[in-house]
Amino acid sequence: MTDRKFLERYMLHLKNDKYMPKDVREVHYRATKLASNIDAKIGIVRIARKFIELDIFVKEENLDELIEKLAPIAPLDNVRHIIEEEVDKEKGIEDGIFYFNNERFWESHEAFEGVWKKCSGQEKETVQGIILLAVAFGHAQRDELNVGIGMLKRVLKKIEKSASEYHSIDIDRIRNNTIEMQKANKLTLFEI
Repeated sequence: MTDRKFLERYMLHLKNDKYMPKDVREVHYRATKLASNIDAKIGIVRIARKFIELDIFVKEENLDELIEKLAPIAPLDNVRHIIEEEVDKEKGIEDGIFYFNNERFWESHEAFEGVWKKCSGQEKETVQGIILLAVAFGHAQRDELNVGIGMLKRVLKKIEKSASEYHSIDIDRIRNNTIEMQKANKLTLFEI
């Protein structure tokens, strides 16, 4: 069994041109099998339209070998070393928007969580609503659509008293899209 405390955490994005969220278990199984002879752990796998996101734990010196082993699934798009870092609030908002709009919902959640820690009052509630929306879409990428749809009620609760705009984010649009998705019982991607 791999001990995660000795491994580094990375977010790998592989280019995707054929997989759907319904394939997440198959991709996870395949990635785990391909990495079986490396001291690595494949964590959560998410599938977006343009990429496959793998949350991995591996020794830094084994990263290139792991990426090579995963190549039969799809070619590498990008890799990000995940480390705890203090980020400026404005930069966190900018990053959170970028990640959300590029379907990198886990990273959007993480960026906005850094912002959330620096907020209070209604601003904190608004940011938490945005985080919950990212989490809902993240569940959809794991083929957990019902979980994502179930979170929409919480999103609306958090943003019900929010101003129409938060920095450059159109909160009214989020509110309206969330209501429509609830009515349709379906998650529909949109940019914030």
